[in-house]
Amino acid sequence: MKRLLQRDVWVFDLDNTLYPAHTAVMSQVEARMTEFVMQLMELEREEAFKIQHGLWHDYGTTLNGLMVNHKIKAEDFLEFVHDIDHSVLEPNPVLADHIAALDGARIIYTNGSVRHAENVLARLGLDHLFEGIFDIAAADFTPKPQRESFDRFIKRHAVNPARAVMFEDSARNLETAAGIGFATVLVRARENIGNGHTAGPGEHPEFVDYAVDCLDTFLGEVVEGFKETPA
Repeated sequence: MKRLLQRDVWVFDLDNTLYPAHTAVMSQVEARMTEFVMQLMELEREEAFKIQHGLWHDYGTTLNGLMVNHKIKAEDFLEFVHDIDHSVLEPNPVLADHIAALDGARIIYTNGSVRHAENVLARLGLDHLFEGIFDIAAADFTPKPQRESFDRFIKRHAVNPARAVMFEDSARNLETAAGIGFATVLVRARENIGNGHTAGPGEHPEFVDYAVDCLDTFLGEVVEGFKETPA
């Protein structure tokens, strides 16, 4: 815990990090992505799903792959895939209290859109707690885990990685963060959800400082650590 108590910039991924991975948010987004590919390429769902996941694997996001190979407008894609039911999310006052107790800058860093992030944060009751949202457009549509995306984030928010902590459900995103100097916290799903990027139970790569199964509980321990540390 000492490694975190020396930091004062708190960087949070959004989806499957600030809420449990089994919540039906990203499953809706994934389905909308498949639907977009189906319409764009006039394919059946199964084939569109394979292409979508291939693009994600090769380009970091489905969007990036579609922009490179099919010259789509990013805004059209983001509006389509984030047109989902956010009411599946419940307010989390415990998490809100813990995040509010973190001294320093608190920033959202997501491969999604600002609009989607705002909708998620509002449903969770966290929308008043962050000084900024760095989304895929701010990254010039270069997604995590690419180093260029991190460089743009660091420049935009004047972040010193040696003073920052990154919370993520994706180990491959944290590998880049760790290489730059961020302290890293992997937020694992409590069961394997099979999406190819959210960490499953027991996963703890060597470049990850802390791997946790409940963000609420872990942040509570961090906050208590600050209380016990002499000023």
